[in-house]
Formats: sequence, structure tokens, C-alpha cells
Amino acid sequence: MFFNPVLISVLTMIVLCLLNLNVILAILASALVAGVVAGIPVSETMNILIAGMGGNSETALSYILLGALAMAVNKTGLATILAQKISSIVGGRKSFLLLIIGLIACFSQNLIPVHIAFIPILIPPLLKLMNLMKIDRRGVACALTFGLKAPYIALPVGFGLIFHTIIRDQMTANGIEVSLDMIWKSVWILGFGMFLGLITAVFLSYRGDREYAEAQFEKEEEIEDLKMGKSHYITLLAAILAFVVQLTTGSLPLGAICALAIMTATKVLDWNKLDDIVAGGIGIMGFIAFVMLVAAGFGDVLRATNSIEPLVEGVVGIVGGSKLLGAGLMLLIGLFVTMGIGTSFGTIPILAAIYCPLASSLGFSPAGIIVLIAAAGALGDAGSPASDSTLGPTSGLNADGQHNHIWDTCVPTFLHYNIPLIVFGVVGAILF
Repeated sequence: MFFNPVLISVLTMIVLCLLNLNVILAILASALVAGVVAGIPVSETMNILIAGMGGNSETALSYILLGALAMAVNKTGLATILAQKISSIVGGRKSFLLLIIGLIACFSQNLIPVHIAFIPILIPPLLKLMNLMKIDRRGVACALTFGLKAPYIALPVGFGLIFHTIIRDQMTANGIEVSLDMIWKSVWILGFGMFLGLITAVFLSYRGDREYAEAQFEKEEEIEDLKMGKSHYITLLAAILAFVVQLTTGSLPLGAICALAIMTATKVLDWNKLDDIVAGGIGIMGFIAFVMLVAAGFGDVLRATNSIEPLVEGVVGIVGGSKLLGAGLMLLIGLFVTMGIGTSFGTIPILAAIYCPLASSLGFSPAGIIVLIAAAGALGDAGSPASDSTLGPTSGLNADGQHNHIWDTCVPTFLHYNIPLIVFGVVGAILF
């Protein structure tokens, strides 16, 4: 079992990622390791990987187009106006501000699907207010990470639709037929666990005062004078249209295209600047898109080694048929894998190839397997130094150089979200 190509390959990937090798290179190297250990020629391994990359093509296109939409929304100044409005209504209520930030982060995953692109625009203008209120930014990091993670885990809209679709497709590819509605009906328990983590962070862990040096940001006077104009209302309308189209057609890329078309037709976006918008979208989301493409190919390589079944049999021997021990072990594996590569979306093809046969052999139901795969994929996304769910919050909160990425973002989010995901993941997998 310990010389199993799948096990060696995954461990290789984890080690390379923890050594800060580029994620894409780490996955490619690990795929080659899997092929070599399994006796597959290197050229054939690469062919399998490249052919398998098409499995996440829609997901990659979604990220690129949503990146372009994020660039378009940012250029209108809508996020800066929102920061001004928030400052005027929160008063001195710390918890209220953190919950508002968490809610806005939730909307960035579905209502206006710009993902982390809003953070460097919205958060820096709010830092002065946070400093005056002596808000502990670790709580803000937890609020942001909750909004970046919980919606895609629990809700089948926006990025959640992408996540749920990947789970459905990868489970189907590994012999377990499930529908999209089965996904959200199963993973709600994970969202509930994360909500408890948010409440703990906001009202218990980080409710105390924390002093920061005063920060001055450029164009502060301009922020105070910004007003909602025609272009901003059109941008909101375009975002709503993207949401409606996505729900109606089930296609997130089509929704993003419609939003960009409305903003261009109404001249909110300059036709001659669309190249810059798309290039900016690729700059924001291109890396994540390629990680998911390569990860899908990696999953195909793992299946081609024909080593998954022996690994499953070995693990079954270790857990002795215990669902509790099996669920805990699978979630622990998911934690290390996602911590290593930093993307929950990209790990699903890898995890599904191993978990589907393993969980089936242990007697888990399809709903329970959904919970295990979703939880294992999400585990480590909070707390991983390489995850957009941690890099995004730090990009805004460290605008004045007073927020440490590891200790102020990664460690707090790891503690408040990974522990609930493990607990509720095990409970959901066994009960469902």
C-alpha cells in the first residue's frame, strides 16, 4: 500500500507545494511521478493528462469571464461608493461592520460574482474606520473568508454552481450518479458549521480592541464626494442580469457575457478598452483557471494507473469497516491535499477519484459521499497560504502593512473554519 502510485503521487504533490513550488508545476510533476511508478511511459502520461484537462474547461472559462466582469465593475468605482455608504451606517458597532463585510463577501460569490476582486477595492478605504473603532483585523479576515467559502459550499449559484457542478461531474466520472439538487441538499450542514465558526470569530475570539497605527490613503477626499451615477446603476443592472441568466440557463459563462454586453452597449465600458478588460480578467483569474484544468488531467492520470482500487482496499483494511474512522481519515487527507495546493475547486477531481470507491466500499450513501468530497475539498482552503480565500483578505487588510498573512489571516481562518468542517463533515457523512 505504501508504494501505491496514487499515494506516492499525492504525497509528492503535497511536499512540492509545501516547499513553495508553483502549484501547476507541482501537479504536473506529481502526475509524471504517478505514471512512472505505475509503469506508464512518460509521453503517454502527458497525453492522458492533456486529454483530461478538458473536464474542467467550462470551469476555467467561467473564471476568465468572471475575472473580466470583476475588472469591469471595479472600473466603474461602484465598490468605492459602497465603502462610503458602509462607513456612514455602521456607527460604532464592530460586530455589525464585520457581519456586513461578510455579507458583501457572500454576494461576491453569487449576486455580483467578482470573487476576491472586490477586496483590494473595498477594504483599504475602510481601514481608517476600522482603526478608529479598534477592530481586530483577524475578525475581518474571518468574515471575508466566510463569505468567500460558505456560499460556494452551500449554495448552487455563482461560484457555488461551479463547485457543485464539479462535484457532480467528478462523482459521475467515478461511477456514482448524482444530480445537482442532491449536492445542495447534502452540503447545507457544512455551511451551518462554517456559520458557527463565523459567529465564534466575530462575537468571541476577536471582539476585543486592537490598536493599529493611523493610515492615510490617497484620494481620500475623492471617496467622500463620490455619488451614485448612471453608470453605477447600469452596472448593478448588468450584475442582476448575469445572476438571472445564470439561474435560467445554468451557465455562469453566459451570464458573465450578458453582463459585459449590457455594460458595453450602454457605453459604461469603452469598446476600445475591452482588450484591457479581458486581459485584466485573465490576470486575476487565469492562474486559478489553469490550476483547475491541470488538476482535472491529474485526476485522469491517477485513474489510469489502476492503483486506486488497491489503495481503497488498503485503507479499508486500516479502518476495519468503521465509517467514523473512515470519514475522519478521508477528511484528514483532504485537509493536507487542499492545504498543499490551495484550491478547493482544483482538488475535487483528485479527491473524487479516491473517495468515490473508498466511501462506497465503506457503505456511505451518495449523499454522505457528497458531504465527504465537498468537506475534504473545502478543508484547507481556509488557512492555506496559497489559497485565494486567504490571499484575498490579506491583499486588502495589509494595504497599510499592518496585517500578517500567516498569523492574522491563515491561522485564524484555519482554526475557525477547518475544525467545524471536519466535525460537521463527519456527522453529515454518517447521518445522511
